[in-house]
Amino acid sequence: MNNKVNYTLVGILVFVGITLMLGFTYWLLKPSSEEEVRKYSIYFDESVLGLNIDSPVKYRGISVGKVTKLKINPNNSEQVEVLVTIFKTTPIKTDTVARLTAQGITGLSYINLSMGSNGASDLLVKGDEEYPSIQTVPSFFENFESSLGSVSTKLSSTLGKTETLLNDENQEQISLLLKSTASFMNKLEMALDDKTISHLQSSAKNLDSFSSKVDKITPNVDKFIDKSVQWENKISSSFNSIMNSYVGIRGSMDEIKRAVSSGEFNIKEIAGDVVPTMNNTLLEMQELIIRVDSILEQYERSPGDILFKQEESKKGPGED
Repeated sequence: MNNKVNYTLVGILVFVGITLMLGFTYWLLKPSSEEEVRKYSIYFDESVLGLNIDSPVKYRGISVGKVTKLKINPNNSEQVEVLVTIFKTTPIKTDTVARLTAQGITGLSYINLSMGSNGASDLLVKGDEEYPSIQTVPSFFENFESSLGSVSTKLSSTLGKTETLLNDENQEQISLLLKSTASFMNKLEMALDDKTISHLQSSAKNLDSFSSKVDKITPNVDKFIDKSVQWENKISSSFNSIMNSYVGIRGSMDEIKRAVSSGEFNIKEIAGDVVPTMNNTLLEMQELIIRVDSILEQYERSPGDILFKQEESKKGPGED
């Protein structure tokens, strides 16, 4: 009799405990009067595998509601309509998007709401909609599956092109190309023996020596050009002086000719103008001839001075 009383008491206690747990759970999940809820529709174009009734709805990682209904969209059989209940205090904006997200490795999914800028307006019912509709974006697995399809298509295309490229004829051509390359490398290796490499190194040294000599000659060439320009300027100046003297003599001769023709021949007056001019002209010509003769004598004695200043100019007594 005592055993029966004990079993009955245990059963009653278990039943009461379960009832209290269910009541407490309902109390936690049921929104209070201060937290009113709103219903929204979400249309998914992908599979909602793992999403069940009462699956949580989270906004930026915070639980804000749950899934209350799942069905095929009667207006589009390729979509799944999900009815969700969300706390009224949740800021659902016109740019808020819903994404299916997996809960770890359990195989279950939940709806994650994201975005929703602060300046956007609240999401409201449009047209003949029963509930406001939250737009969706593809889940990670949907994107991954799409990318796999794209990769698979590209890989298949690449394999097809590779198979076409590596047909029997092309393989034969590639084999001939490899043989020709190997033959060329063998000949190149035979040509580049120690003796040939030594000759190449010697040629490189000679070329380097020649470049050094050219570098040394270049300043002397510049000096030669400068001296030639100076010499040319001096000769040009002398010729200009001679030309001016010649013009003066010619004018004097024309004056003499005119005086003789007119009978006004005054030899003393005319000679006073002509003789100094002729004397200056003869002196400048003499100086020019001496200068040219000195330059020619210098380069005849030491032709290398044109590019290499080898001969030192001898200074006279008393010159520093």
